[in-house]
Amino acid sequence: MNHENKSRILIISTILLAVIAVAIGYYAYNTNKDYQVFQTNRYNESFGNLVNYMNSVESLLAKSMISKNPEYAAETLTEVWRDSNLALVYLSGMPMNSEELSQTAKFLNQVSDYSYSLSRKNIQNEALSDEDFDNLKTLHQYSVQLEGTLNQLSEELYNGTIQWKELEKSNSLEYAQAVDNVSVFSNIDSDLSKYEGLIYDGAYSDHVNKAEKVGLVGNDISQEEAQTKVQEFFGADKIENIEFNQFLENANIPCYDFSVKLKEQENKVNIEISQKGGWVVEMQNNREVREEKMSQEEANEIGKNFLAQKGFDGMKETYFTKLSNVVTINYAYEYDGIVVYPDLIKVKVALDNGEILGVETDGYLNSHTSRNFGKISLSIEEARDKLNSDLEIIDEGMAIIPTEWKTEILCYEFKGKANDREFLVYINCETGKEEDILVILDTPGGTLTV
Repeated sequence: MNHENKSRILIISTILLAVIAVAIGYYAYNTNKDYQVFQTNRYNESFGNLVNYMNSVESLLAKSMISKNPEYAAETLTEVWRDSNLALVYLSGMPMNSEELSQTAKFLNQVSDYSYSLSRKNIQNEALSDEDFDNLKTLHQYSVQLEGTLNQLSEELYNGTIQWKELEKSNSLEYAQAVDNVSVFSNIDSDLSKYEGLIYDGAYSDHVNKAEKVGLVGNDISQEEAQTKVQEFFGADKIENIEFNQFLENANIPCYDFSVKLKEQENKVNIEISQKGGWVVEMQNNREVREEKMSQEEANEIGKNFLAQKGFDGMKETYFTKLSNVVTINYAYEYDGIVVYPDLIKVKVALDNGEILGVETDGYLNSHTSRNFGKISLSIEEARDKLNSDLEIIDEGMAIIPTEWKTEILCYEFKGKANDREFLVYINCETGKEEDILVILDTPGGTLTV
């Protein structure tokens, strides 16, 4: 091929590549343009629905503050619950990350959850308290503020002052620069910056979100200090060697994780020591236990004495499970005759020689504190009268029980039998309400409650 033909081919190839590049560029431009139109439409739809549902929430909260009819109030509050949930759905469609709208999401979650809890009170024909109405007033005040901000933002979007593409920027610096020019959107969360939240029986109550571990007392310790705690726990003379595994920073209780080789045992033992206070959070020894030589009562005493030696005084055995000649006993804190079920520790006892093979203390470390045991408006005789007449009472006392929302209720605890089954019934000491009923199951593997 001569030089002239090579030049011609090169020119043609260059032209073809240029045409292809232009075509690809044009296609990419149109595709991006179509995508931008799609995204803009999606944002407009989500934002429009957010505004509509927020306006509805504000109006419904206003109605709920003046309603004294339980039936009407229940219906209104159920609508608040529904519309605030829907507002949350459309809030998640906004081009901002969760941190930037975290306060707004928290507010809507609490509006939804709290209105639902109040609607249940109304359905049970229970009148709302002054505190309930004060909380509704607070929620309404902030909803008016948020509604005003959203309506103002709606106008700016309509006028073209704000473009969605300016708010899509993922880089925090770029985002900050963008919202400096369109400050209304950034004001959505700042409007709620003074909102402190509510404390109530609900999943989004502030006491649940903050979840202070009140039993976890003491100063932070180092890895070396934690290893000393391990030696103290087992006894230095019984340890062959200790291996540090890792620091569990994101665990429910941040702790140091160790593997321990004990003398005269082939398997390694795992143990976790809390960073704060140096408490044993968990210990597991999986050695094989081949026979059962002691009774349940003996195992109960061994576990209770072990806990007292480790600084956990006043613990009472409650229920247990048995597997492979190892019994796991649940111990609850007992104070002045009141069993405090949230302060729970599990202990595994080997039934061949009484060795402690496992400990779990996170329930106790999360909950144990000095308590105000609340108002007792009901005598135990009055509480007993509220029980089903078919229940034959075997035992009775007082207990603090946890709720699913991490609050606590002081109750009379009645153990009874009906229809050849055993039950635990809990009657609220203040209101007389039947708070819970548990079935006691005596199985080959232990005593359980469901």
